[in-house]
Amino acid sequence: MNVAGDASTLSSRAYETVLDGAETYREALVVRLCGEVGLRPAELVRLTVDDVEQVRIDPPRYLVRIPGDEDRGRRTAYLPTHVERELRRYARSNGLTADDRIFSVTPRRLQMLVSDVADRASEFHDEPALADVSTNDLRRFFARRALVDHDVNPRAVKAAGGWRSFEALETYLRDPTDSELVDAFEAVERPSQMRSGETNSRPGSAVSDDSVVRLLLAASDRYALVRLDAEGYVDRWNRSAAALFGYRAGEIVGTHVSTFYTDDAVDDGVPDRVLSTALEESGHEVDGWRVHEDGTRFRATEVVVALRDDHGRHRGFAVFVRDVSRTYDRIAKLRADLEELERRERVARCHRDVTRALLESDDHEELETNVCTALVAGDVYAFAWIDRSTFTDGRREWRASSGIQPGDVDRIIPKEWRTDRSGRSSDPEGRVTVASGVSAKLGGDAFDGTLARVALSSGETTYGTLTVGTDRTDAFEEDERRWLETVGRQVGAAIGAIRRRTHMRSDRVVELEIACRDADSFFVDASDRLGCRFELDSLVPVAESTQLYYLQLEGASPAEAFDLAVEDASVEEFRLIDAGKSSSRVEFVLEGPSPALTLTEYGATVTEAVFEDGTTTITAECGVDADIRTIVDGLRAVYPDSSLIGKRETERAVRTAREYREGLEDRLTDRQEAALRAAYFAGYYDWPRESTAEEVADAMGVTSPTLHSHLRKGQHELLRTFFDGLEATGPGPS
Repeated sequence: MNVAGDASTLSSRAYETVLDGAETYREALVVRLCGEVGLRPAELVRLTVDDVEQVRIDPPRYLVRIPGDEDRGRRTAYLPTHVERELRRYARSNGLTADDRIFSVTPRRLQMLVSDVADRASEFHDEPALADVSTNDLRRFFARRALVDHDVNPRAVKAAGGWRSFEALETYLRDPTDSELVDAFEAVERPSQMRSGETNSRPGSAVSDDSVVRLLLAASDRYALVRLDAEGYVDRWNRSAAALFGYRAGEIVGTHVSTFYTDDAVDDGVPDRVLSTALEESGHEVDGWRVHEDGTRFRATEVVVALRDDHGRHRGFAVFVRDVSRTYDRIAKLRADLEELERRERVARCHRDVTRALLESDDHEELETNVCTALVAGDVYAFAWIDRSTFTDGRREWRASSGIQPGDVDRIIPKEWRTDRSGRSSDPEGRVTVASGVSAKLGGDAFDGTLARVALSSGETTYGTLTVGTDRTDAFEEDERRWLETVGRQVGAAIGAIRRRTHMRSDRVVELEIACRDADSFFVDASDRLGCRFELDSLVPVAESTQLYYLQLEGASPAEAFDLAVEDASVEEFRLIDAGKSSSRVEFVLEGPSPALTLTEYGATVTEAVFEDGTTTITAECGVDADIRTIVDGLRAVYPDSSLIGKRETERAVRTAREYREGLEDRLTDRQEAALRAAYFAGYYDWPRESTAEEVADAMGVTSPTLHSHLRKGQHELLRTFFDGLEATGPGPS
């Protein structure tokens, strides 16, 4: 706020102009209590007539005891006599008793009242800047007028205005001129004299009683004043200086100012340069380390002023010192926090780029390339590479990299990270593995930093590993590791989705026949131990790593198979569905890895599976564009005793909607079709239901049990036609 006054306060003329805008006693009183007493709106609404107290009789003087709230305790402010008269007149004219609140409104309403007065004053006097005057501006006017115009002791202003520190008042105290400083310190040139009611000045007492010096010292209780002679030796200092440096006055008077500087600063001649600069540029501010009496250091800001007599002769120095260690500590912490926020912002931006790369990738290799590029382009990592769990002649094949040539990877990868032919991640649970202190020559540049590796996995399947490198000293802290773990899961899920999408979009498919003899599979182990045969009827995914199997069991009793299932940790549930003469239909729920699950996660669809005599023969389909070697090697990474025994390319069978409906009409009776149609259009299958079974039965003229019988049989035929047709010809009608 600047209306013909200081940069942040109203001028006296502007205040009177605002006061002229008041149209009622109430408005004028509110403006005066804010601008001449320094009260806040929240204090005004708590004020009562009884809070005004006369403390002197001749001449009359008044104080106002301001009630406290949750944040501030009760305090006392000075109430000018003319304001007290206006307050009493307002109370009498409104019939207020001693306990009545003077303003029975909210603080916000008083702020609006001042704003309305300012608007009227601005419009009437054609001064647009007045329209922005607020209660805060009135309080600042109160502080400036008391400190500058009336030279009121800053401590009294602080108490009367309710400010918690002197720092809020510093802006109203201008820097003294050379002449004012010389006048302020004139007393040091005179012998100490006894004054009525006082004792002789003691060593360490205030340098001067001059009002300018008193204002400077009272402006903040964190300032210390040291008086030096012309040679830089301590003449006297005040109590704040003694407390700041930790000396008694008799211990330091007569010593050189260099006592307060660090040894390094003294060796560099800093104290002498500071005093020399002060002679040429009085009021020069110096920042640096200073020393306590016990040898500990603290950060300080000091202003050195050269003192001269009336003839311009040099008489010494006045040094104002302030301990700013806490401020510097806060600044250092803020800088550290800012650097941490900037680092997190870069990581978050890189994460968004990776997510975008996943969404924009159409195939496996493009996805790997885009992810590596996004990681390096975000200025978070120097390089990145992805290797798949695929081997050729026992050697890993590097698929994608950015910021590093594939041939340089062998030179930088740590020995402890070199995996065997299983291709599994160095951490099977997908956590980030970090290797620090890695040094290598990459092309023409040297790398000395840290690597981090994470598995690219989906469910129980690991498609490969992602490795990133950086020379940042703060790399791979806990939050960044969690982020990389998320990236590993995202990329793994995206690879699996791309493989499945490729398979579903392909008009032609490759049919794979795979043999697996690995005893880690429950059905392989059970068929070997029991000499039986399991044939897959249907495989239903239940969760990410849980699958539901429906099988025909031949050559053993269900009880024998169930006994083995109890011993196997991967089998969660099992039950007998139907016991036939030559075979039984059984259900198993398996949790964890299995050959069928691994093939599914690599984008293949298992269509048939037979487990017999310790061997699984699986028939699976994948798109013609799929990398068959990656699928087979991915299976062998988990089940090493597996092999591809045959493959053939074939057309994907597609059923038209017409063929699907015609097949369904052959299976449904007229009554079943009528019951399904009536129930569907009556809203029986909606949620919540629009019709009950009884209402549909009444409409058809049948009993409720009869309707339910038709519905169950019709639904069975619908599902049988869909699922049998799906397994025989492909994914349903088009």
